[in-house]
Amino acid sequence: MPPVEISRREFIQGSMAAAAAAALAACTHGSSTTTYVSQDPLHVNTHWPVKRVIYLMMENRSFDHMFGTFPGANGATIGVSAGQEVPLIRAPQWLPGDLPHDYPASLRHINGGAMDGFADTKVSKVFAYSQYAEEDLPNYWRWAREFVLADNFFASALGNSFPQHLYMIAGQSGGTYDAPGQSPGQLKERTDKGLAKTWGCDVPEGVLVAVANGVPRLGKDDGVPPCFTFKTQGDQLTDRNIDWAFYAARDYQVGYIWNAYAAIDHIFHSDEFGNHVRPVDNLVRDIKAGNLPAVTWATPRYELSDHPPWSTCYGHNWVTEIVNAVMQGPMWEHTAIFITWDEWGGFYDHVPPPKVDDLGLGIRVPLLVISPFAAKGLVDHEQGEFCSVNRFIADNWGLPHLTGRVARTTNYAHAFEFAKKPRDPVPLPPKPACRGEPFKALHDPDAWPSPFGDASPEPVGSP
Repeated sequence: MPPVEISRREFIQGSMAAAAAAALAACTHGSSTTTYVSQDPLHVNTHWPVKRVIYLMMENRSFDHMFGTFPGANGATIGVSAGQEVPLIRAPQWLPGDLPHDYPASLRHINGGAMDGFADTKVSKVFAYSQYAEEDLPNYWRWAREFVLADNFFASALGNSFPQHLYMIAGQSGGTYDAPGQSPGQLKERTDKGLAKTWGCDVPEGVLVAVANGVPRLGKDDGVPPCFTFKTQGDQLTDRNIDWAFYAARDYQVGYIWNAYAAIDHIFHSDEFGNHVRPVDNLVRDIKAGNLPAVTWATPRYELSDHPPWSTCYGHNWVTEIVNAVMQGPMWEHTAIFITWDEWGGFYDHVPPPKVDDLGLGIRVPLLVISPFAAKGLVDHEQGEFCSVNRFIADNWGLPHLTGRVARTTNYAHAFEFAKKPRDPVPLPPKPACRGEPFKALHDPDAWPSPFGDASPEPVGSP
Protein backbone atom coordinates (compact mmCIF):
# COMPACT_ATOMS: atom_id res chain seq x y z
CA MET A 1 0.00 0.00 0.00
CA PRO A 2 1.59 3.33 -1.00
CA PRO A 3 2.24 5.93 1.69
CA VAL A 4 -0.29 8.73 1.90
CA GLU A 5 -0.47 12.12 3.57
CA ILE A 6 -2.00 11.72 7.02
CA SER A 7 -4.68 14.14 8.12
CA ARG A 8 -4.98 15.60 11.61
CA ARG A 9 -8.07 13.46 12.21
CA GLU A 10 -6.24 10.30 11.16
CA PHE A 11 -3.35 11.25 13.45
CA ILE A 12 -5.68 11.61 16.43
CA GLN A 13 -7.61 8.45 15.61
CA GLY A 14 -4.35 6.51 15.36
CA SER A 15 -3.21 7.74 18.75
CA MET A 16 -6.57 6.85 20.33
CA ALA A 17 -6.41 3.35 18.83
CA ALA A 18 -2.92 2.82 20.21
CA ALA A 19 -4.04 3.90 23.67
CA ALA A 20 -7.03 1.58 23.56
CA ALA A 21 -4.88 -1.33 22.50
CA ALA A 22 -2.52 -0.71 25.40
CA ALA A 23 -5.38 -1.41 27.79
CA LEU A 24 -5.16 -5.05 26.70
CA ALA A 25 -1.67 -5.46 28.18
CA ALA A 26 -2.83 -7.51 31.12
CA CYS A 27 -4.59 -9.96 28.79
CA THR A 28 -1.74 -10.69 26.38
CA HIS A 29 1.66 -12.36 26.57
CA GLY A 30 4.80 -10.45 27.47
CA SER A 31 3.63 -8.50 30.52
CA SER A 32 5.69 -5.47 31.46
CA THR A 33 6.18 -7.08 34.87
CA THR A 34 7.74 -10.24 33.44
CA THR A 35 11.28 -10.81 34.71
CA TYR A 36 13.71 -12.75 32.52
CA VAL A 37 16.85 -14.32 33.88
CA SER A 38 19.61 -14.48 31.30
CA GLN A 39 22.58 -16.80 31.33
CA ASP A 40 25.69 -14.90 32.42
CA PRO A 41 27.54 -14.11 29.16
CA LEU A 42 30.77 -13.34 31.01
CA HIS A 43 31.39 -17.08 31.31
CA VAL A 44 31.07 -17.71 27.55
CA ASN A 45 34.29 -17.80 25.52
CA THR A 46 34.56 -15.08 22.86
CA HIS A 47 37.14 -14.19 20.23
CA TRP A 48 37.28 -10.56 21.37
CA PRO A 49 36.63 -9.10 24.85
CA VAL A 50 33.05 -8.27 23.80
CA LYS A 51 30.69 -10.35 25.92
CA ARG A 52 27.45 -8.67 24.90
CA VAL A 53 26.18 -7.28 21.59
CA ILE A 54 23.10 -5.07 21.32
CA TYR A 55 21.86 -4.73 17.74
CA LEU A 56 19.26 -1.93 17.56
CA MET A 57 17.39 -1.24 14.35
CA MET A 58 15.48 2.04 14.03
CA GLU A 59 13.38 3.07 11.05
CA ASN A 60 13.38 4.78 7.69
CA ARG A 61 16.14 7.36 7.43
CA SER A 62 18.94 7.69 4.88
CA PHE A 63 22.55 8.61 5.59
CA ASP A 64 22.43 12.03 3.90
CA HIS A 65 19.18 12.80 5.71
CA MET A 66 20.81 12.29 9.14
CA PHE A 67 24.56 12.75 8.70
CA GLY A 68 24.91 14.56 5.37
CA THR A 69 26.82 17.43 6.99
CA PHE A 70 28.93 15.37 9.40
CA PRO A 71 32.63 16.36 9.12
CA GLY A 72 34.71 13.81 7.25
CA ALA A 73 31.74 11.77 6.08
CA ASN A 74 30.67 11.20 2.49
CA GLY A 75 27.63 13.43 2.77
CA ALA A 76 25.69 15.90 0.65
CA THR A 77 23.75 19.10 1.21
CA ILE A 78 22.59 19.38 -2.40
CA GLY A 79 20.29 16.74 -3.84
CA VAL A 80 19.34 15.95 -7.42
CA SER A 81 15.74 15.70 -8.59
CA ALA A 82 15.00 14.75 -12.20
CA GLY A 83 18.48 15.90 -13.17
CA GLN A 84 18.26 19.26 -11.38
CA GLU A 85 20.14 20.23 -8.24
CA VAL A 86 17.95 20.82 -5.17
CA PRO A 87 19.25 22.24 -1.87
CA LEU A 88 18.38 20.00 1.08
CA ILE A 89 16.18 21.88 3.54
CA ARG A 90 16.13 21.51 7.33
CA ALA A 91 14.00 18.53 8.33
CA PRO A 92 11.35 19.00 11.04
CA GLN A 93 10.82 16.69 14.02
CA TRP A 94 7.41 15.55 12.77
CA LEU A 95 6.27 15.07 9.18
CA PRO A 96 2.80 15.45 7.63
CA GLY A 97 2.86 11.90 6.26
CA ASP A 98 4.93 8.96 5.13
CA LEU A 99 7.13 8.77 2.04
CA PRO A 100 7.26 5.94 -0.53
CA HIS A 101 9.78 3.29 0.50
CA ASP A 102 8.75 -0.04 -1.02
CA TYR A 103 10.62 -2.00 -3.68
CA PRO A 104 9.18 -0.08 -6.67
CA ALA A 105 10.01 3.20 -4.91
CA SER A 106 13.64 2.12 -4.44
CA LEU A 107 13.93 1.54 -8.18
CA ARG A 108 12.38 4.93 -8.95
CA HIS A 109 14.57 6.74 -6.45
CA ILE A 110 17.81 5.10 -7.60
CA ASN A 111 16.78 5.64 -11.24
CA GLY A 112 19.52 3.52 -12.74
CA GLY A 113 22.18 5.08 -10.51
CA ALA A 114 21.24 8.72 -11.12
CA MET A 115 19.79 8.93 -7.57
CA ASP A 116 17.37 11.63 -8.67
CA GLY A 117 13.88 10.11 -8.49
CA PHE A 118 12.88 10.76 -4.86
CA ALA A 119 10.23 13.46 -5.49
CA ASP A 120 7.34 11.17 -6.38
CA THR A 121 4.50 12.21 -4.01
CA LYS A 122 3.21 15.43 -2.50
CA VAL A 123 5.01 14.75 0.77
CA SER A 124 8.25 13.54 -0.77
CA LYS A 125 8.52 16.50 -3.16
CA VAL A 126 9.13 18.62 -0.07
CA PHE A 127 10.57 16.33 2.58
CA ALA A 128 12.57 13.71 0.63
CA TYR A 129 15.06 16.49 0.02
CA SER A 130 15.56 17.39 3.67
CA GLN A 131 18.17 16.67 6.32
CA TYR A 132 18.95 17.26 9.98
CA ALA A 133 21.59 19.47 11.52
CA GLU A 134 23.76 18.49 14.48
CA GLU A 135 21.53 20.31 16.96
CA ASP A 136 18.54 18.25 15.78
CA LEU A 137 20.25 14.92 16.60
CA PRO A 138 22.90 15.97 19.12
CA ASN A 139 23.57 12.61 20.73
CA TYR A 140 23.79 10.68 17.45
CA TRP A 141 26.41 13.20 16.36
CA ARG A 142 28.22 13.12 19.72
CA TRP A 143 28.43 9.32 19.56
CA ALA A 144 29.76 9.62 16.00
CA ARG A 145 32.49 11.92 17.31
CA GLU A 146 33.28 9.77 20.33
CA PHE A 147 32.98 6.35 18.69
CA VAL A 148 32.38 5.11 15.11
CA LEU A 149 30.15 6.30 12.27
CA ALA A 150 30.04 4.13 9.12
CA ASP A 151 29.29 6.15 5.99
CA ASN A 152 29.42 3.31 3.46
CA PHE A 153 26.76 1.13 5.09
CA PHE A 154 23.69 -0.03 3.18
CA ALA A 155 20.37 -1.70 3.80
CA SER A 156 20.62 -5.37 2.89
CA ALA A 157 17.78 -5.28 0.36
CA LEU A 158 16.04 -2.97 -2.02
CA GLY A 159 12.58 -2.53 -0.58
CA ASN A 160 10.91 -1.81 2.73
CA SER A 161 11.25 -2.99 6.31
CA PHE A 162 10.12 -6.62 6.15
CA PRO A 163 13.11 -8.14 4.30
CA GLN A 164 15.55 -5.95 6.24
CA HIS A 165 14.49 -7.36 9.59
CA LEU A 166 14.88 -10.91 8.30
CA TYR A 167 18.42 -10.07 7.20
CA MET A 168 18.95 -8.67 10.70
CA ILE A 169 18.35 -12.06 12.34
CA ALA A 170 19.18 -14.52 9.55
CA GLY A 171 21.47 -13.02 6.93
CA GLN A 172 18.75 -13.54 4.32
CA SER A 173 15.14 -12.58 3.59
CA GLY A 174 13.88 -15.87 2.19
CA GLY A 175 13.68 -14.15 -1.19
CA THR A 176 11.26 -11.46 0.01
CA TYR A 177 11.71 -7.87 -1.08
CA ASP A 178 8.61 -6.14 0.26
CA ALA A 179 6.12 -6.54 3.08
CA PRO A 180 3.11 -8.88 3.01
CA GLY A 181 0.15 -7.20 1.36
CA GLN A 182 -3.02 -6.98 3.42
CA SER A 183 -6.53 -5.88 2.50
CA PRO A 184 -8.63 -3.61 4.73
CA GLY A 185 -10.70 -6.65 5.66
CA GLN A 186 -7.64 -8.63 6.70
CA LEU A 187 -6.36 -5.73 8.77
CA LYS A 188 -9.77 -5.43 10.43
CA GLU A 189 -9.56 -9.06 11.55
CA ARG A 190 -6.65 -8.04 13.75
CA THR A 191 -8.02 -4.74 14.99
CA ASP A 192 -11.34 -6.37 15.93
CA LYS A 193 -9.32 -8.58 18.30
CA GLY A 194 -7.42 -5.61 19.74
CA LEU A 195 -4.25 -6.68 17.91
CA ALA A 196 -1.84 -4.67 15.81
CA LYS A 197 -0.86 -5.38 12.24
CA THR A 198 1.53 -8.30 11.81
CA TRP A 199 3.95 -9.50 9.16
CA GLY A 200 4.46 -12.92 10.70
CA CYS A 201 3.01 -16.38 11.08
CA ASP A 202 -0.06 -14.89 12.79
CA VAL A 203 -1.29 -13.00 9.70
CA PRO A 204 -4.95 -13.50 8.79
CA GLU A 205 -5.79 -16.29 6.38
CA GLY A 206 -4.84 -15.51 2.80
CA VAL A 207 -2.10 -12.94 3.49
CA LEU A 208 0.92 -13.62 1.28
CA VAL A 209 4.32 -12.09 0.60
CA ALA A 210 6.05 -12.19 -2.78
CA VAL A 211 9.20 -14.31 -3.02
CA ALA A 212 11.67 -13.77 -5.83
CA ASN A 213 13.55 -16.50 -7.61
CA GLY A 214 16.26 -14.24 -9.02
CA VAL A 215 15.52 -10.60 -9.83
CA PRO A 216 12.09 -9.62 -8.43
CA ARG A 217 9.29 -9.59 -11.00
CA LEU A 218 6.73 -7.15 -9.68
CA GLY A 219 3.25 -8.64 -9.72
CA LYS A 220 4.51 -11.96 -11.10
CA ASP A 221 6.42 -13.61 -8.26
CA ASP A 222 4.69 -16.33 -6.29
CA GLY A 223 3.31 -15.42 -2.89
CA VAL A 224 3.75 -17.47 0.28
CA PRO A 225 2.54 -16.98 3.86
CA PRO A 226 5.12 -14.95 5.82
CA CYS A 227 6.10 -17.88 8.02
CA PHE A 228 9.55 -19.20 7.14
CA THR A 229 11.61 -22.22 8.15
CA PHE A 230 15.16 -21.04 7.45
CA LYS A 231 17.72 -21.02 10.24
CA THR A 232 18.44 -17.82 12.14
CA GLN A 233 21.38 -16.61 14.16
CA GLY A 234 19.29 -17.14 17.28
CA ASP A 235 19.07 -20.82 16.35
CA GLN A 236 22.84 -20.95 15.99
CA LEU A 237 23.31 -19.42 19.42
CA THR A 238 20.83 -21.87 20.93
CA ASP A 239 22.77 -24.74 19.34
CA ARG A 240 25.87 -23.51 21.21
CA ASN A 241 23.95 -22.98 24.47
CA ILE A 242 24.46 -19.21 24.21
CA ASP A 243 21.53 -17.12 25.36
CA TRP A 244 19.91 -14.44 23.19
CA ALA A 245 16.85 -12.17 23.12
CA PHE A 246 14.77 -10.21 20.64
CA TYR A 247 13.03 -7.14 22.09
CA ALA A 248 10.02 -5.90 20.14
CA ALA A 249 6.62 -4.27 20.45
CA ARG A 250 3.91 -6.57 21.80
CA ASP A 251 1.30 -7.99 19.45
CA TYR A 252 -1.24 -5.30 20.37
CA GLN A 253 1.26 -2.43 19.89
CA VAL A 254 1.95 -0.67 16.62
CA GLY A 255 5.48 -1.71 15.71
CA TYR A 256 4.81 -5.43 16.19
CA ILE A 257 5.37 -5.75 12.42
CA TRP A 258 9.11 -5.48 13.12
CA ASN A 259 9.19 -8.57 15.32
CA ALA A 260 11.12 -10.68 12.82
CA TYR A 261 10.84 -13.84 14.91
CA ALA A 262 7.07 -13.75 14.47
CA ALA A 263 7.87 -14.75 10.85
CA ILE A 264 10.02 -17.77 11.80
CA ASP A 265 7.78 -20.83 11.99
CA HIS A 266 9.79 -23.04 14.33
CA ILE A 267 10.36 -20.15 16.75
CA PHE A 268 6.89 -18.64 16.70
CA HIS A 269 5.12 -21.99 17.07
CA SER A 270 7.27 -23.25 19.94
CA ASP A 271 8.35 -22.34 23.45
CA GLU A 272 11.35 -20.57 21.90
CA PHE A 273 9.21 -17.53 21.15
CA GLY A 274 8.35 -17.04 24.80
CA ASN A 275 11.87 -17.94 25.90
CA HIS A 276 13.60 -15.36 23.72
CA VAL A 277 11.14 -12.66 22.56
CA ARG A 278 10.73 -9.92 25.14
CA PRO A 279 8.63 -6.70 25.30
CA VAL A 280 10.71 -3.74 24.17
CA ASP A 281 9.11 -1.70 26.95
CA ASN A 282 11.29 -3.78 29.33
CA LEU A 283 14.58 -3.18 27.52
CA VAL A 284 15.89 -0.27 29.57
CA ARG A 285 14.82 -1.96 32.81
CA ASP A 286 16.65 -5.15 31.86
CA ILE A 287 19.78 -3.25 30.84
CA LYS A 288 19.89 -1.41 34.17
CA ALA A 289 19.55 -4.74 35.96
CA GLY A 290 22.43 -6.19 33.93
CA ASN A 291 20.01 -8.80 32.68
CA LEU A 292 20.68 -9.01 28.96
CA PRO A 293 21.95 -12.19 27.30
CA ALA A 294 25.04 -12.43 25.11
CA VAL A 295 23.21 -11.20 21.99
CA THR A 296 20.23 -8.85 21.98
CA TRP A 297 18.32 -7.70 18.92
CA ALA A 298 15.92 -4.79 19.48
CA THR A 299 13.27 -2.97 17.48
CA PRO A 300 11.25 -0.01 18.82
CA ARG A 301 7.66 0.90 19.44
CA TYR A 302 6.36 2.53 16.26
CA GLU A 303 5.94 5.92 17.92
CA LEU A 304 9.62 5.98 19.00
CA SER A 305 11.08 4.45 15.84
CA ASP A 306 11.93 7.53 13.69
CA HIS A 307 9.40 6.20 11.15
CA PRO A 308 7.61 9.11 9.49
CA PRO A 309 5.44 10.86 10.43
CA TRP A 310 6.52 10.28 14.04
CA SER A 311 8.98 12.51 15.89
CA THR A 312 12.72 11.99 15.47
CA CYS A 313 13.23 13.91 18.72
CA TYR A 314 11.44 11.31 20.84
CA GLY A 315 13.11 8.50 18.90
CA HIS A 316 16.51 10.10 19.53
CA ASN A 317 15.77 10.37 23.25
CA TRP A 318 14.63 6.74 23.49
CA VAL A 319 17.89 5.58 21.93
CA THR A 320 19.72 7.89 24.33
CA GLU A 321 17.95 6.21 27.24
CA ILE A 322 19.15 2.80 26.02
CA VAL A 323 22.75 3.86 25.49
CA ASN A 324 22.86 5.71 28.82
CA ALA A 325 21.50 2.65 30.60
CA VAL A 326 24.36 0.59 29.18
CA MET A 327 26.96 3.23 29.98
CA GLN A 328 25.76 3.76 33.54
CA GLY A 329 25.17 0.10 34.33
CA PRO A 330 27.22 -3.05 34.82
CA MET A 331 27.48 -3.96 31.11
CA TRP A 332 29.47 -1.10 29.64
CA GLU A 333 32.99 -2.49 29.96
CA HIS A 334 32.29 -5.54 27.76
CA THR A 335 29.45 -4.45 25.40
CA ALA A 336 29.25 -3.39 21.75
CA ILE A 337 26.16 -1.50 20.56
CA PHE A 338 25.31 -1.36 16.86
CA ILE A 339 22.63 1.21 15.94
CA THR A 340 21.21 1.46 12.43
CA TRP A 341 18.07 2.38 10.49
CA ASP A 342 16.32 -0.34 8.52
CA GLU A 343 16.04 1.44 5.16
CA TRP A 344 16.12 4.88 3.59
CA GLY A 345 12.45 5.68 4.18
CA GLY A 346 12.13 7.63 0.92
CA PHE A 347 14.74 10.26 1.89
CA TYR A 348 17.44 11.44 -0.50
CA ASP A 349 20.88 9.85 -0.54
CA HIS A 350 23.47 10.56 -3.19
CA VAL A 351 25.40 7.23 -3.17
CA PRO A 352 24.17 4.54 -5.59
CA PRO A 353 23.92 1.22 -3.71
CA PRO A 354 26.32 -1.52 -4.84
CA LYS A 355 24.79 -4.61 -6.43
CA VAL A 356 25.85 -7.76 -4.59
CA ASP A 357 23.03 -10.07 -5.72
CA ASP A 358 19.49 -9.97 -7.12
CA LEU A 359 18.00 -8.40 -3.99
CA GLY A 360 20.55 -5.88 -2.79
CA LEU A 361 22.09 -3.84 -1.58
CA GLY A 362 19.53 -1.21 -0.66
CA ILE A 363 19.95 2.54 -0.27
CA ARG A 364 22.56 3.80 2.21
CA VAL A 365 21.69 4.19 5.91
CA PRO A 366 23.75 5.20 8.97
CA LEU A 367 25.52 2.80 11.33
CA LEU A 368 26.83 3.84 14.75
CA VAL A 369 29.17 1.55 16.68
CA ILE A 370 29.39 2.36 20.40
CA SER A 371 31.66 0.44 22.75
CA PRO A 372 34.49 0.99 25.21
CA PHE A 373 36.62 -0.77 22.58
CA ALA A 374 35.40 1.29 19.59
CA ALA A 375 37.87 3.57 17.85
CA LYS A 376 37.47 7.22 18.83
CA GLY A 377 35.98 9.50 16.19
CA LEU A 378 36.38 7.07 13.31
CA VAL A 379 34.35 7.76 10.17
CA ASP A 380 34.60 4.33 8.60
CA HIS A 381 34.43 3.99 4.82
CA GLU A 382 34.47 0.21 4.43
CA GLN A 383 31.39 -1.22 2.69
CA GLY A 384 28.96 -2.91 5.04
CA GLU A 385 25.33 -3.94 5.42
CA PHE A 386 23.01 -5.43 8.04
CA CYS A 387 24.69 -8.82 7.68
CA SER A 388 27.92 -7.21 8.88
CA VAL A 389 26.63 -7.24 12.46
CA ASN A 390 25.69 -10.92 11.99
CA ARG A 391 29.29 -11.49 10.86
CA PHE A 392 30.64 -9.75 13.97
CA ILE A 393 28.42 -11.90 16.19
CA ALA A 394 29.41 -15.08 14.35
CA ASP A 395 33.12 -14.34 14.51
CA ASN A 396 33.01 -13.31 18.17
CA TRP A 397 31.17 -16.43 19.37
CA GLY A 398 32.63 -18.89 16.86
CA LEU A 399 29.45 -19.51 14.87
CA PRO A 400 29.39 -20.66 11.24
CA HIS A 401 28.61 -17.93 8.72
CA LEU A 402 24.91 -18.44 8.23
CA THR A 403 24.72 -17.36 4.57
CA GLY A 404 26.97 -16.24 1.76
CA ARG A 405 26.01 -12.66 2.52
CA VAL A 406 27.30 -13.03 6.07
CA ALA A 407 30.50 -14.70 4.88
CA ARG A 408 31.30 -12.04 2.28
CA THR A 409 30.68 -8.85 4.26
CA THR A 410 32.96 -7.06 6.74
CA ASN A 411 32.65 -7.77 10.45
CA TYR A 412 33.74 -4.26 11.48
CA ALA A 413 36.47 -5.66 13.73
CA HIS A 414 38.71 -2.97 12.21
CA ALA A 415 36.52 -0.34 13.93
CA PHE A 416 37.57 -1.58 17.38
CA GLU A 417 40.83 -1.14 19.30
CA PHE A 418 40.82 -4.23 21.49
CA ALA A 419 44.44 -3.87 22.56
CA LYS A 420 43.75 -0.56 24.28
CA LYS A 421 42.27 0.02 27.71
CA PRO A 422 38.44 0.15 27.57
CA ARG A 423 37.25 3.75 27.43
CA ASP A 424 35.11 5.46 30.00
CA PRO A 425 31.41 5.96 29.24
CA VAL A 426 29.98 9.31 28.14
CA PRO A 427 26.28 9.35 29.12
CA LEU A 428 24.40 12.22 27.52
CA PRO A 429 21.28 14.22 28.40
CA PRO A 430 18.13 13.87 26.27
CA LYS A 431 17.46 16.49 23.64
CA PRO A 432 15.19 19.17 25.13
CA ALA A 433 12.25 20.90 23.47
CA CYS A 434 10.71 17.93 21.67
CA ARG A 435 7.53 19.18 20.06
CA GLY A 436 4.26 17.55 21.09
CA GLU A 437 4.07 14.32 23.09
CA PRO A 438 5.82 10.98 22.39
CA PHE A 439 2.74 8.78 21.98
CA LYS A 440 0.31 11.35 20.63
CA ALA A 441 0.59 12.18 16.94
CA LEU A 442 1.15 15.84 16.16
CA HIS A 443 -0.10 17.92 13.27
CA ASP A 444 2.60 20.60 13.19
CA PRO A 445 2.05 23.14 10.37
CA ASP A 446 4.13 25.77 12.20
CA ALA A 447 7.20 23.63 11.44
CA TRP A 448 6.29 22.66 7.86
CA PRO A 449 6.85 24.66 4.68
CA SER A 450 4.22 25.16 2.00
CA PRO A 451 1.96 23.46 1.01
CA PHE A 452 1.78 21.83 4.46
CA GLY A 453 2.34 24.87 6.69
CA ASP A 454 3.72 28.36 7.08
CA ALA A 455 7.40 27.76 7.84
CA SER A 456 10.08 29.00 5.48
CA PRO A 457 12.36 26.32 4.00
CA GLU A 458 15.72 26.53 5.76
CA PRO A 459 18.87 25.11 4.15
CA VAL A 460 21.11 23.20 6.54
CA GLY A 461 24.38 24.45 5.09
CA SER A 462 27.63 23.00 3.84
CA PRO A 463 29.49 20.07 5.42
